[in-house]
Amino acid sequence: MNHYLDIKIRALPELVPEHIMEKLFAKIHLALVELHSSDIAVSFPEMNERRHSLGHCLRLHGEKDSLSSLVQKAGLAGMSDYLFTGEPRPVPEKCAFRRISRVQTKSGVGRLRRRLARRHNLSLEEATARIPDSVAEKTTLPFVRVRSGSSGRFFRLFIRHAPLSDTPIPGKFNAYGLSDTATVPWF
Repeated sequence: MNHYLDIKIRALPELVPEHIMEKLFAKIHLALVELHSSDIAVSFPEMNERRHSLGHCLRLHGEKDSLSSLVQKAGLAGMSDYLFTGEPRPVPEKCAFRRISRVQTKSGVGRLRRRLARRHNLSLEEATARIPDSVAEKTTLPFVRVRSGSSGRFFRLFIRHAPLSDTPIPGKFNAYGLSDTATVPWF
């Protein structure tokens, strides 16, 4: 990961930045899937956990040629009125490192109850008695809404920025550009 590229949402009064971030993230995700890439990562340098916001900048990390190929494959030219796409730049020599990962919560208590009822041949009332509302996990992490390719439904992809580290950890990144183990340069 010797290069990075920033894609920033333009500040326009008629824009809802979160909607543009959703569309941008979807394009990046689809391009990562099509390229079968596991060496490109994403981060959100303006992320603010207190405001539950990912900010207005999506940063891509990887090799210079890989980043250029990804941006071209993503077809961001159609969003040029809303985005400023920089050029790949070298990562600063002195920087920290951070893991950016996906967090999945078990917040769908109704889904858990239906599954229990189906698996154990119970009524919905019996499943409700076994799985109380207090089982639901809540999170205040920032998220981006993503449409599922299989079901077509939207879901929230919660994103956690781990504490800073002085040591880089190499590894592979998933089709969202996230990893449970590998780190990205943070500056």
